[in-house]
Order: sequence, then structure tokens, then C-alpha cells
Amino acid sequence: MNILLGAGVFGGQTMSIVFIVVMFAFLYFFMIRPQRKQQQQHQNMLSKVKRGDKVTTIGRLHGVVDEVNEAEKTVTLDCDGIYLVFDMTALAKVTPADAGQTVAPASGAAAESAAATSTDAESATSADAEVTSEADSADSEAK
Repeated sequence: MNILLGAGVFGGQTMSIVFIVVMFAFLYFFMIRPQRKQQQQHQNMLSKVKRGDKVTTIGRLHGVVDEVNEAEKTVTLDCDGIYLVFDMTALAKVTPADAGQTVAPASGAAAESAAATSTDAESATSADAEVTSEADSADSEAK
């Protein structure tokens, strides 16, 4: 009888060790490994940063890369004429400069609606300009 009870105690210890090993495997495959993969992708993104790329920092500041200093691991951003220096690690998102310039030709109903929208925007802009010029002339006549 004692032999059976002793086997039960030993079996409980083995199950505890197996449970701990399974937990470590779970942590590795579902937490550590994806995080390392994400860090590697971020490092690759940072190594490809060049002048003219559009970037977003971790503080959600948007700007255009003006200078990259590899020695100091810094990047200078042009934010509407204000030049700011950040660590390379502060960059959250990088959009290559040439990515925004390639536009696929639209076709079908989407092209027609886009053309109509651009025509409406152009007419609205010209109408605003006419109203502004009329208001300016009225103000000058009042003086």
C-alpha cells in the first residue's frame, strides 16, 4: 500500500515539473518569440530610414526626415519648418518617400466619383476665392 502512495507522491512531483516546463514553453512561443520578431522588424525599419521619408514618432509627432546621424543614432525631423532631433528609437512608423507618389490608375465607378469629387472641390475653391475677392472689394469701398 505504501508503494502505491509513494508512487502517487512522486507522480505529483513529476506532474508539477511537467506543468512548469509547459508554462515556460507557452511563455516562450506566445510572448517572448513574437516580441523578438517585432523588435527585429523595428530594427530593420530603423536601418532603412533615409532623408525625405515621412515618419511618426512614439509621441505621434509627424514629420519628414531631414538628416540621419548613424554615429549618434539620431534623426532630425522637419515638422513644418521646425527642425527637431530625436533618437532613432523614438520612431514608431516610417513611410518611404517614394511610397506616397505611386498611385494606381483608377477605373470604373471609383474613377468617375473621384473625378466628380475633384471637380466639385475645384469649383468650391474658385467660389470661395470669388466670395473673398467680393468681400475685399466691399471692405475697400466702405473705407
